[in-house]
Amino acid sequence: MIQPTLTIYGADWCPDCRRSKQFLFNQNIPFTWIDVDQDENASDLVKQMNNGNRIIPTIIFEDGSFLAEPSDRALADKLGIPA
Repeated sequence: MIQPTLTIYGADWCPDCRRSKQFLFNQNIPFTWIDVDQDENASDLVKQMNNGNRIIPTIIFEDGSFLAEPSDRALADKLGIPA
């Protein structure tokens, strides 16, 4: 099994989070899901990364870079795959 190299910080109620998760699922890209509503430390991390704003999804990549609330196109471009 491929180990996830992406971590998505989001919430179940968030439509952008569901869209990003579905995009990655459709591309067979494994990821770790962390619900910021269930994990206060995760919520604090998202705020820290986004200048005090709780922007979700925040997706952290293996190289330590991240995208906040990316479009499918931005996510595909970052991953080097077709959108």
